[in-house]
Amino acid sequence: MTIDLDADLDRMSHPDLLSAARAMRRAIRSHRDTSGHELCWHHPDLWSLLPDTPTGGQIVPQWPQFMRGCIRYRQSLDKQLAQAPRSDREFGE
Repeated sequence: MTIDLDADLDRMSHPDLLSAARAMRRAIRSHRDTSGHELCWHHPDLWSLLPDTPTGGQIVPQWPQFMRGCIRYRQSLDKQLAQAPRSDREFGE
């Protein structure tokens, strides 16, 4: 059996759909426009716009696996955002 996770959209009025689309765009832009250390954070405000929650919730990797993933993510930024300015600001500054 397939569950239609977006069935709620069929019941929404046009103004409600526009409002939901605007809220999603604000959240996506906020996420997109993060910079510095904020790039690595959990983003529940973005995910809360969905009416459903992940089955079983999020799984958090152990520290060694998490740190390897952070390093790979940062390496991908060197490729994907090669021309972006760099910062030496420490976390929390």
